[in-house]
Amino acid sequence: MIGAPAVDEKIGRDKYQRLVAAAQKVTTIKVAVARPCDDVSLHGAIEAHKLGLIDPILVAPPERLRNAAKEAQLDISPFELIASDHSHDSAAKAVGLVTAGRVEALMKGSLHTDELIGAVVVHAGGIRTERRISHCFIMDVPGHPDPLIITDAAVNIVPDLDAKVDIIQNAVDLAHAMGAPEVRVAILSAMETVTGKVPSTIEAADLCKMADRGQITGALVDGPLALDNAISAEAAAIKKIVSPVAGRANVLVVPDLEAGNMLAKSLTYADAAGIVLGARVPIILTSRADSLLSRLASCAVAVLVAAARRKAAVRSVQLT
Repeated sequence: MIGAPAVDEKIGRDKYQRLVAAAQKVTTIKVAVARPCDDVSLHGAIEAHKLGLIDPILVAPPERLRNAAKEAQLDISPFELIASDHSHDSAAKAVGLVTAGRVEALMKGSLHTDELIGAVVVHAGGIRTERRISHCFIMDVPGHPDPLIITDAAVNIVPDLDAKVDIIQNAVDLAHAMGAPEVRVAILSAMETVTGKVPSTIEAADLCKMADRGQITGALVDGPLALDNAISAEAAAIKKIVSPVAGRANVLVVPDLEAGNMLAKSLTYADAAGIVLGARVPIILTSRADSLLSRLASCAVAVLVAAARRKAAVRSVQLT
């Protein structure tokens, strides 16, 4: 991207460096930032702008926003400000920028996740699609050769079989947008054998058959797999699991939100970017405790997803 600053020591992890570098090669995207009224969310949006990733529109109560900027010693004068009354209004007006065609992504600021997602999924004025909305953590795990996607650990609490089809497809599409040459999906459970005593193993087997029948596309899918034999070739060999996925998975599908959240947060030595998919635009969803590094990587992922959607739209027009 012409004029974009080079990736520097602020970015840190090598996998996140590659994500940011890839995103800098495509068009900067307009992003509605919902209520960035604290240091971390405002700083993340501004730094992503400096790296040439996003062009933010700040949707917030003006006085709160200016006070946050003053306290953090950040200059917000270059950015468009859309005034809102409170957090729910910030979310609704940010979503409104999507429906108006003004932005290609949403970014969570200092408001609760359910406030933003609630505005996304509301029937009147929301931006939901036929696809189930789901969250992906993109983990930069030391010793693992590629970014590791974990889903869903933030939105769907106890997804049923049909929801998991969408959750998997969202993650597969994301992996392709990030440039993965091959997507290998492991459906996780407590064990790698199918048994009626553990329902998640039966669901895993069902999902694999659905992938065989073309109901999930673009990836190799296998399960049930335990975590160790999903990502460790040595563990898979010890268990004598012969599979193109076992030991090499780059997407991990968890049984439910509790399992996924604990798995992601147990990787305390890893950084985690976060994004929600399945709506009309990608949603940059980070925690208030996330580092600047995670926020920048999340912005980079949204840029890549938006670029992939533009290409898909062009192909669709060409085929009609």
